Amino acid sequence: MAVGSFLNVVIHRVPRGESVVSPPSACPSCGARIRNRHNVPVLGWLVLRGRCYDCKEPISPRYPLVEAGTGVLFALTTIRFANDLSALPAYLCFVAIGIALALIDLDVKRLPNVIVLPSYPVLAVLLAIDTDPDALLRAAIGAAALFGFYLLVALAAPGAMGFGDVKLAGVVGGMSAYLSWGTFLVGAFLGFLFGALAGLMLIAAGRAARKTALPFGPFMILGGMTAVLGAGYLGDYYLDSIGF
Repeated sequence: MAVGSFLNVVIHRVPRGESVVSPPSACPSCGARIRNRHNVPVLGWLVLRGRCYDCKEPISPRYPLVEAGTGVLFALTTIRFANDLSALPAYLCFVAIGIALALIDLDVKRLPNVIVLPSYPVLAVLLAIDTDPDALLRAAIGAAALFGFYLLVALAAPGAMGFGDVKLAGVVGGMSAYLSWGTFLVGAFLGFLFGALAGLMLIAAGRAARKTALPFGPFMILGGMTAVLGAGYLGDYYLDSIGF
């Protein structure tokens, strides 16, 4: 949850080109600095009853939800990699990066290079701790394959896919393929499935039209995380059943 608290800062400041280090956290309404006792993840928001201590303006419930959600996802990731702790740091980092990028994309409909591009070397170094050459090679191939596929889609249908999505595809592809080809396939498929389902639901609710542009990054990330946290086993089962 402490990491989630920091991610709230990243989500708010990075799209604005502001430092995530300074100044200290402050109320977005009156600018008053948040006191240390009120900066405790989730509990601080509850103690303040969702309002600024100084100006009494409402504080978005998204802040504690991001903190709690990060804690839950970190716990699930730790359970998933309980038998492979050497890979755990890489996937905790992947979760944190994914949360930040998904919410930034929802807010401003872009995926900042300042987060996406450094993810490649950072995650590669963390995965290398596991020292599994076959898995590392598979991750490199998966990253290149999904990057290339999204690039072809972006070039073939301009406007249908942003180049931020293309760059993010390499991250999702690498992190899912590192585990198995089944995980890679499920992660790639679920991204499109989740995006299509969300689009249909919004159209049915009258909140979008067929040509309404939706940020696709959150669905890519959700698909990748779902595959990594367990759904990838379905892909492994399918590949085994066809003798791959």
